Amino acid sequence: MSISTPHTWRTTDFDFELPPELIAQHPAPERSASRLLDGRRWPPIDLIFRQLPELLQPGDLMVFNDTQVIKARLFGVKPTGGRLEVLVERVLPDGEVVAHMKVSKKPAVGTELRMAPDAHGTPAFTATLLGRWPEADGPLFRLRFSGDPYTLMQRYGHVPLPPYIQHPDSADDEQRYQTVFAKHPGAVAAPTAALHFDEAVLAALDARGVRRAAVTLHVGAGTFQPVKVDDIAQHRMHSEWYRIPPETLAALEQTRRQGGRIVAVGTTTVRTLESWAATGQTEGDTDIFITPGFSFRVVDGLITNFHLPRSTLMMLVSAFAGYERIMALYRHAVQQRYRFFSYGDAMLLQRARR
Repeated sequence: MSISTPHTWRTTDFDFELPPELIAQHPAPERSASRLLDGRRWPPIDLIFRQLPELLQPGDLMVFNDTQVIKARLFGVKPTGGRLEVLVERVLPDGEVVAHMKVSKKPAVGTELRMAPDAHGTPAFTATLLGRWPEADGPLFRLRFSGDPYTLMQRYGHVPLPPYIQHPDSADDEQRYQTVFAKHPGAVAAPTAALHFDEAVLAALDARGVRRAAVTLHVGAGTFQPVKVDDIAQHRMHSEWYRIPPETLAALEQTRRQGGRIVAVGTTTVRTLESWAATGQTEGDTDIFITPGFSFRVVDGLITNFHLPRSTLMMLVSAFAGYERIMALYRHAVQQRYRFFSYGDAMLLQRARR
């Protein structure tokens, strides 16, 4: 579902200079001790994330993505002894697995891969290659594990840290690359804006009279996919599964009726809510691509981390808060040494008036 705009936006329009040392390699010592840039007005205000409840009003509704990151990175060997890496993208309803595969030479259909082998080469389980996905020549691989995929990933998998985080996953990552309210397993990337919330902040929101609701969008590895075309209208967006439960629909309706604001926690929540507004579907796959010129129908406010240059997420936040505003906020964040990307700091935005 690509949203076309009359203006021709180029990928280079969403570029900016980012010193490498500002890419956060580890989370803040405490979740809510990260920094928060209030970018709703100019000049922006530099805060600490635990101050967020003070910026919201009683009657506002905060919507979270309650997806749970699975340990989706698995290592194995082919029958020939060649090493391979599998990154599970999703588990299909029939129990088959769809995954990215990093290997020197792609194995043939029907090959039985030996996964998580021990020092003697004995595999913990096997994965049989069934074909490509979603089409016969699709970019992903369809596999059948010799046991329950979720159980095997939890036991033998690794936390799928983003490519820009340079250290191997650890026990600390297993805890911190997961939200405190993660509920439904299926994501291979964290909804990172929600990583800043801890029980104290959630309690402060409750005390403030800010209500909470949840949606589920299983974030895929495509979130890190670079935009390889010049004209962004030619970019093919990846697809992700989402669901909005009835109680969240009721909360959205009540908030609108009472004049409250709907604040999305993260771009994945924005994509979920606006997909529903555009299609009327409360569950299914979405490939919505939000770029400047998009008409938002649900979300009034947004909490988000600082995103990669030239990324679809930079395009989304530019559509939401205004291109010039976003580029100015990013210049401010670089100057003030904010920490970027998944383990980085956060920003509060409001929807630009058109």
